[in-house]
Amino acid sequence: MINIQHLERDLSLVREKSPLIHNITNYVVMNNTANALLSIGASPVMAHSVDEVAEMTGIASALVLNIGTLDAEWVRAMLIAGQAAAEKRIPIVLDPVGAGATSYRTKVCLQILEECKPSIIRGNASEIMALVSSNVKTKGVDSINSSESALDFAKILSQETGSVVVISGQTDYITDGKTTETVSNGNTLMARVTGMGCTATAIVAAFAAINPDMLQAATHGMAVMGISGEMAAAQSQGNGSMQVHFLDELFNMNGSTLRNKIRL
Repeated sequence: MINIQHLERDLSLVREKSPLIHNITNYVVMNNTANALLSIGASPVMAHSVDEVAEMTGIASALVLNIGTLDAEWVRAMLIAGQAAAEKRIPIVLDPVGAGATSYRTKVCLQILEECKPSIIRGNASEIMALVSSNVKTKGVDSINSSESALDFAKILSQETGSVVVISGQTDYITDGKTTETVSNGNTLMARVTGMGCTATAIVAAFAAINPDMLQAATHGMAVMGISGEMAAAQSQGNGSMQVHFLDELFNMNGSTLRNKIRL
């Protein structure tokens, strides 16, 4: 169960330390991700060149590997950065965008799992299931399965990889293979804004940068994400205003809001 005092502490630490989060992410979400990290108090950087990713990772507090817009050179950069992070024990958060949609995506994810050993894997239900079973397919980058249906797969994936696994959905599930936490905050309008899942991955990375307990860090990141989305949706007329309100809610998030809005 979420400890509210620890959640408040971690939010304060993100703002106090402003950890540098190195994102090797996709073209679609770069702006969203950077603004979300700035709103929560972290410091984003997007560096993709194979000539600098290892050096950039070395000065970062966490690394995000997001496979949304894949090509061979970006995969090479991700592997270089991931191995550099692993050597320096810098947390790695993998977002397996669209795993299961094509064999190439799934293959790349499995290669990253093998060579980089991510600390946390965050995906939707179908993506998480596809990393365990080759029979699972996704609808482009969207899930066709409920988060609850993927929980057993997430536990297996966590046990096999040593990673904390996060399933985003109507209820978010966060597991280390033994203990499972849940976050029930959020709103369906979040799914109508591109890159919300990728944003969740980046927010989780910010919390992983300041809390060595990956299960707790991932849970806290998803809680802040869900509460912000829920509050933003209550003010929004549609998905356009949702994006603006979401950033504002991240920026204005405080201990009182966390205590009043979290669904335990």
